[in-house]
Amino acid sequence: MDCWSPLAVDDEYEKLVIRMNPPRVTVDNASSRKTTLIKVDSANRRGSLLEVVQVLTDLDLLIRRAYISSDGEWFMDVFHVTDQHGNKLSEDDVAERIQQSLGPRAHSFRSLRRSVGVQAAKENTTIELTGRDRPGLLSEIFAVLADLKCNVVAAEVWTHNSRMASVVYITDDTTGLPIDDPDRLAKIKQLLLYVLKGDRDKRSANTAVSVGSTHKARRLHQMMYADRDYDMDAADFVSTSDRRKPFVTVENCADKGYTVVNLRSPDRPKLLFDAVCTLTDMQYVVYHATIIAEGSEAYQEYFIRHVDGSPISSEAERQRVINCLEAAIRRRTSEGVRLELCSDDRVGLLSDVTRIFRENGLTVTRAEVTTRGSQAVNVFYVTDASGYPVKSETIEAVRKEIGSTVLHVKDDVYSKSPPQERGIFSLGNLFRTRSEKFLYNLGLIKSYS
Repeated sequence: MDCWSPLAVDDEYEKLVIRMNPPRVTVDNASSRKTTLIKVDSANRRGSLLEVVQVLTDLDLLIRRAYISSDGEWFMDVFHVTDQHGNKLSEDDVAERIQQSLGPRAHSFRSLRRSVGVQAAKENTTIELTGRDRPGLLSEIFAVLADLKCNVVAAEVWTHNSRMASVVYITDDTTGLPIDDPDRLAKIKQLLLYVLKGDRDKRSANTAVSVGSTHKARRLHQMMYADRDYDMDAADFVSTSDRRKPFVTVENCADKGYTVVNLRSPDRPKLLFDAVCTLTDMQYVVYHATIIAEGSEAYQEYFIRHVDGSPISSEAERQRVINCLEAAIRRRTSEGVRLELCSDDRVGLLSDVTRIFRENGLTVTRAEVTTRGSQAVNVFYVTDASGYPVKSETIEAVRKEIGSTVLHVKDDVYSKSPPQERGIFSLGNLFRTRSEKFLYNLGLIKSYS
């Protein structure tokens, strides 16, 4: 006898709705002199906004403004976007690419269950690691993988509040194939867990993966959230500059039944994705939002409710939302000197490079590792072991040892001009009349008068 599952019925109904009402994407290059307008209309379902923002982010588009509404059975979003150089889009197929990504055959970006172990995909094996951050940790991880005959083909590493999370993609260094031998995987897991725990980890270290494929950046957010990196332990936490601290307010709008979240921070790529991802994974639904990111600062306002339709109901929950949003923004904020390594890829390259960092007293605060054909293209953000800026002579010594022609210093434009502390800012007070009028004229919201 088959077991009836309400969840399965809901999923099938959702698929039917999507097939009957596929997303409609329009690209307008005429209405604005500086940006391209992308308008997305679709049947409303939980996670729709995150899917759209994720697609735009993965296309390397910068979102300068956004007006979002998803009340009722339909959602309509308007995004003002540019390319990475600040130019309007010139690709004729951008609408088709977005529509294909959001259509009924698109991958679902919902949270997937976790299990302990490693996962073998078609091209590589994916390992997820969380634990206490410390100087030299990344060097130890890559050294273990090299000793175990694993080749790292890609990886991303985040650190925040003395915690580290990473997603690492490996293959067998001889065959280039995914590693699927259970005994070998168990050994990899055991040794990495030993490295992660060290002798000071007050919380649990983990090697874990998703059952299935999950967006890498979203998975890193989920891992750090599960590791409670938003808990500010005074004994452990070495804060970034207070001048760069995100400013978040959370207030209830009693007459409309929403909770209003205002967020101000230095602008950077993928900022909107980080905020929407966090709200979604915390089980909140964004009903309306206004995003302004046209200068050195970004301003975001969200009208949210719980998935059950209720607003935030306690001071403890309000503070938790503030802490989690601040943490989500800080995780990807680049602290330290940006070093770019571009060289011929080889087995053990990362182990050697991060060992040299460690021997020169550098610690990696964030890393992005990619392989493009036979080339390794890696980005590292480094500070000294105490979290302070690195001396120029140390950087030059590291470049000389690794190779000054393959390791370059890049200024991070997003680390400049930190915002000055100001009084409480409310997007609602400054932009609500103008943005609501704009949304009303587009037919995105009903009149609030």
